[in-house]
Amino acid sequence: MTLAAFLRHLGFAALLMLLSAATVRGMIAARVMDTPAARKAHDRPTPKGGGVGIVVTFLVGIAVLYRFAAFARLADPYFLGVIEASVAIAVVAFLDDLFDWPFVVKLGTQVLAALVAVSSGLYVTAFHIPYVGPLPLAWAGIAATLFWLLFTTNAMNFIDGLNGLASGVALIASLFIVFIAERHGGWFGYAAAGLLACGLAGFLPFNFPKARIFMGDVGSQFVGFMLAVLAVVASRFDGVTLSFLLMPMLLSGVLFDVAFTLVRRALQGQAVTRPHRGHLYQVAQRSGLSAVTVTLVHWGFALFGGACCLLFIAVPSSCKPLVPFITALPQLAWVWFVVHRARVAGLRQWG
Repeated sequence: MTLAAFLRHLGFAALLMLLSAATVRGMIAARVMDTPAARKAHDRPTPKGGGVGIVVTFLVGIAVLYRFAAFARLADPYFLGVIEASVAIAVVAFLDDLFDWPFVVKLGTQVLAALVAVSSGLYVTAFHIPYVGPLPLAWAGIAATLFWLLFTTNAMNFIDGLNGLASGVALIASLFIVFIAERHGGWFGYAAAGLLACGLAGFLPFNFPKARIFMGDVGSQFVGFMLAVLAVVASRFDGVTLSFLLMPMLLSGVLFDVAFTLVRRALQGQAVTRPHRGHLYQVAQRSGLSAVTVTLVHWGFALFGGACCLLFIAVPSSCKPLVPFITALPQLAWVWFVVHRARVAGLRQWG
């Protein structure tokens, strides 16, 4: 990329960050309130819906991209599929913020939004098995893509319980995708991840370290869904093929926490869809760690995942299958640490 192009993109990004911040300020004034509850970390009513700033920024940016940046466009069916799916999940999540739908209703509406993406052709068609080669998936690819979209969307939603945690992780992941995609000529991934980063950067100062507003479901679900879509796009549809594994490595802390918690609750006979405070990050905070410390730990996981992505790209093909497993090492250490802290604090029932 030339210096002139970089400066143009930087100027456009600055405008989008200002747009995000202005929209977030408007949502603070709108006062769609999140009231305290036993399973929540805050103790006073706080506005929510700050994610509207992220959504508006992304949609304005993607409209400009569609109209003026031909170099970063996908083929029309896929490009329009991204736009339609992003609008669908944003509307679904904002209605959830307003009406606080039960999980079954929320999941059903998420499925509809995911189907919008998949019906446009945005789904994986093969898994690349180490040392073997591609394994065609046919219709199983649609099911796998739907599972990935829904799991990542809800994982980001579930992890959004402490100031700056979900938004900071998503910002770090987006910036790594911007850097990696630019280095390898994946221009749609570069642009779309950059739009997400602009929206998140405009929102984060209002949420961390102290929250004047929360992202709400409209933010956490939208960001999780779009990061999941970007993983699918980068693996098959952009100008250059990037590994699908990059996004799971970047979001390893989020995905591990949610998967660990769901499995733990299922094995203990607890309802996995019932609201609770038993996620690892919540138990860590309840055991005495400050919310800021827990958030920074998860930012560290995202940075470590980004370093693993760069290592993954750099090592020979024969070594690549080993790299994703490296991201599990800090997660296992975190489990041990949280379990130890919980025992010391007397938290025998995690919730």
